[in-house]
Amino acid sequence: MPLIVVTTSPRVAPGLLSRRAWQVLQEGPVLTQAAGHPLLPYLAEAGIAVEVVTADPAALVRRAQGEDVVWLEADEALMRSVGHAALALDEPPLIEVVPGSYDLPGARLLDLVSVMDRLRTGCPWDAKQTHESLVPYLLEEAYEVLETIEEGDHAALREELGDLMLQVVFHARVARDRPDAEGGFDIDDVADAIVAKLVRRHPHVFADVRVEGAEEVSDNWEVIKAAERAAKNAGDAGSVLDGVPMGQPALSLAAQLLRRADRAGAPAALEAPAAPEAPAGTGPAGAEPAAAGGDLGARLFALVRQAHEAGLDPEAELRAAARAYRDRVRTWETRETRHEGDEGDG
Repeated sequence: MPLIVVTTSPRVAPGLLSRRAWQVLQEGPVLTQAAGHPLLPYLAEAGIAVEVVTADPAALVRRAQGEDVVWLEADEALMRSVGHAALALDEPPLIEVVPGSYDLPGARLLDLVSVMDRLRTGCPWDAKQTHESLVPYLLEEAYEVLETIEEGDHAALREELGDLMLQVVFHARVARDRPDAEGGFDIDDVADAIVAKLVRRHPHVFADVRVEGAEEVSDNWEVIKAAERAAKNAGDAGSVLDGVPMGQPALSLAAQLLRRADRAGAPAALEAPAAPEAPAGTGPAGAEPAAAGGDLGARLFALVRQAHEAGLDPEAELRAAARAYRDRVRTWETRETRHEGDEGDG
């Protein structure tokens, strides 16, 4: 006689069980130690009686020697104890595990939403946060993700992405506290918006549009975005620069503006107006005339254009140079420290 253990996922709606699970539950008898198991009302509705008992692994396997027994839900510790109790018998019963429901990819996000709800209502610090107060943490976590990617620390990337994901869930939870009339929304609204956008902008994946390569995908993307801008602006396509966040770091801002303008075919002459010549004697001593003319920003913009044409990310290039400089400084510091130590020994 077998002992059949039916497991379920708390992240799947109760009652949504596999055909095999419903079959063994109907064959019974069904035992459980969880008097509040969310599946019990659905089993009662189906006419399946469930006996709530104290989990006794030895008694459970002995009973399974004489009849089929279905055990609803079991944690890892109980399953180990059941296994040990079965091995102690001369003729142990067959033990079968039947998954009643499985976690789908992304199911653990439901746990994150649930934890955030508890924090928002049970922690004084979390309860008082606003979108504005969370901004520094959002930026900090984004930069920490960037750092782990730049350093190739894939083990740390998992944790840092989790910290960044928390910020998205946190902002959505803060927004949920606002009435709909004041722009309230929740995490499902956030997910719904991005899913709709991704499907809309990938007709070659979700519809019957055919493309030949990544360049054509990019072209279609821009056409679709232009149509979206027109829909938002009552038929006015607006500017190709609409949506560029002007608060981002200057180098990445310049790079994004250039990318957008290039796609629209903007002439290069728009990039930097001619800098006026500096009057004699107005610049710092020894300064080059161009630098004294106040066109440093224009020259930096030209460097961004140069990087763009070379297929390089100016922000990443500058950060790489900064990291290399950091390493050289640390090497110098180590060398100096050793030199001072050698002098002290003398």
